[in-house]
Amino acid sequence: MPYRWAEEDFELPPGVERLGSAAPKDNRYYVMYHGTSSSSAQVILKSGFQQSPDGMLGRGVYLSRDLQKASRYPLKWPESDRVVIKVKVNVGKVIAINRQNHPQQKTWHDHGYDTAWVPPNCGMVPSGLEEDCVWDPQRIKIVRAIKPQPVVQPGGGGAYHYRSYVMYHGTSRDNAEKILKSGLFKHRDLQKASRYPLDLPEKDRVPSLRVKVNVGKVKRIDYQDHPQQKTWHDHGYDTAWVPPNCLMVKSGLEEDCVWDPRRIEVMKAIKPQPGGGGAFYNTVGSVLRKHCLS
Repeated sequence: MPYRWAEEDFELPPGVERLGSAAPKDNRYYVMYHGTSSSSAQVILKSGFQQSPDGMLGRGVYLSRDLQKASRYPLKWPESDRVVIKVKVNVGKVIAINRQNHPQQKTWHDHGYDTAWVPPNCGMVPSGLEEDCVWDPQRIKIVRAIKPQPVVQPGGGGAYHYRSYVMYHGTSRDNAEKILKSGLFKHRDLQKASRYPLDLPEKDRVPSLRVKVNVGKVKRIDYQDHPQQKTWHDHGYDTAWVPPNCLMVKSGLEEDCVWDPRRIEVMKAIKPQPGGGGAFYNTVGSVLRKHCLS
């Protein structure tokens, strides 16, 4: 069974920033994540974190800014039995370890640093994602535990027709004002939505619009040149759904197209947050649907 990893809110604890892909700054507080097994999570939630005795960066507590990356751990462990612990961290003094065999790769704490940071795409992590190692567990405060949830796929055998889902739409600021007044708009998943319009500078893009959608009757379109790819509404469907990783969308993310804008209710506008390079942050993970009006 496929699972999703998602947070339920978009708010940060007071005084805390999201790390983004930029280098963490000394003595700042950041949100990070730690993936572990259910049994180990119970121990951590009760007694706090303990240092790992060794690893790529030596001793310390290993964390990531990326929820989806943290959700892969422990590797080769059943996903249904994993837990991701969300934390806020005072990183103290930070050193970037940006290559294998860095002279301080495992001795950074001996040189007065509190956190070692591996930048993204530096060749040290196979995934290309950033990673952090915090020496002192006392610098880490647990926020909450996040458990995997079974993926609900609209239109899967007709079991999830006529449900309501949260979705997102990215657009320009000018268009957003019109949308919020008229209710007519296009829509996609938050991380994906934040890239739209593609030819518009990020600073001029709207907050992505968070909406609630009654999908009605759903048609699964799972390959290019599907016989109903553009005629699904003529066959009595209200929403067309493109499953993830079916080669129809370059990003590999799922996508939805809703025929009738009246099925869509605007809930909230989501703005890019300062401190993360102006980026939008998907704190709800892959549960978020995307919507377009073709």
